[in-house]
Amino acid sequence: MDEEVVKKYIEAGRIARIVRDEAAKLIEPGRSVLEVCTYVENRIRELGAAPAFPCNISINEIAAHYSPVVGDETSIPEGAVVKLDIGVHVDGYIADTAVTVTLDEKWAQLLEAVEDALARAIELVKPGVKFAEVGRAIEAAIKNKGFKPITNLGGHSLARYTIHAGESIPNAYDALVRGKFSSGKAYAIEPFGTNGAGLVYEGELVTIYALVRSSLRRRLDPRTKRILEAVKERFKTLPFNERWLTDVEEDVEVLRRSLRKLARMGYLVQYPVLIERNHGMVAQFEHTIVITDNGEVIVTTK
Repeated sequence: MDEEVVKKYIEAGRIARIVRDEAAKLIEPGRSVLEVCTYVENRIRELGAAPAFPCNISINEIAAHYSPVVGDETSIPEGAVVKLDIGVHVDGYIADTAVTVTLDEKWAQLLEAVEDALARAIELVKPGVKFAEVGRAIEAAIKNKGFKPITNLGGHSLARYTIHAGESIPNAYDALVRGKFSSGKAYAIEPFGTNGAGLVYEGELVTIYALVRSSLRRRLDPRTKRILEAVKERFKTLPFNERWLTDVEEDVEVLRRSLRKLARMGYLVQYPVLIERNHGMVAQFEHTIVITDNGEVIVTTK
C-alpha cells in the first residue's frame, strides 16, 4: 500500500465523515428515505468522490441492505431506530461508515452499547491482532448493557473496487476465526446490536445488486445486454441500485426484470434486505480502518 493509496483512503474517509454527519441530521419523522439517500449520493459526488454502494437506510428490525428504489414512497416513522450506511470511493479505494439515529430515547442505551463496542474494537486494532479478539471485545461491550450482538453479521476487509474482500471480522468471539489484522490492508469494523435474537435472515426484497461475472457467454436481448454493459463500465464490482440505471433503461419494469434475469443467469449477485430474526430493534455503527505498511493505524471515518 503506497503513499498515494493511503491518501485516497483518507480522502474517501474525509468525505464519508462529512456526508454521514450531514445526512444524520436529515433523519426525522416523515422524511422520505429516497430524499435522504439522494442527498447522500449527490453530496458524495459534489465533494469529488463517488458512492461505493447505494445509500442504505435500514429502519427498526431491518438491519441492512435497504436502499430506496425508483419511486420509493417509504418515509421514516415516529420513534424509529434508523441505520444510515454509506460508502465512498476515490479511484476504487473505499471508506465504509454507518451511524444509527434513534427518534425515541428509550433506545438510547442500545445505541450507546453498539457505539461503545465499535470504540473498543478500534482500540485493539494493530498488525497481528486476531479478528476473534476484536469479536470478543464487541460481544462484551454489547452484552454489558443487556443487548445481543448480531452474530451472523460482521466487519470485513476492503480492497480496490471490492466491498467484501474475503476476510470477516466477527461481532462475537469465535475460536474458529483464525484471521489477523495485517499491514497494508483496509478493514471495515461494524458491530450490530439488538434486543432480539442476535441473528438476521434474508427477506424477499432485493434493492441492491453487484457484478460477479462479466464474461459468461450467454445470449441476451439487446436491452438487457445494454444494462449489463453499463453496469460493467460504471460500477465494476461495486454494488449498485436500479436508480443509477434509469438513464440506460427508462422503463422501470423492464429494468427490474432485466436485473433479476441477469442475477438468475449468474452475472449479478443480489443483496436481500436483512431482518432481525425476532424483529428486535437493531443498531449499527461502523468505521473504516487503514493499516499502513509501517503498521500505523488510521481510522478514516471518525
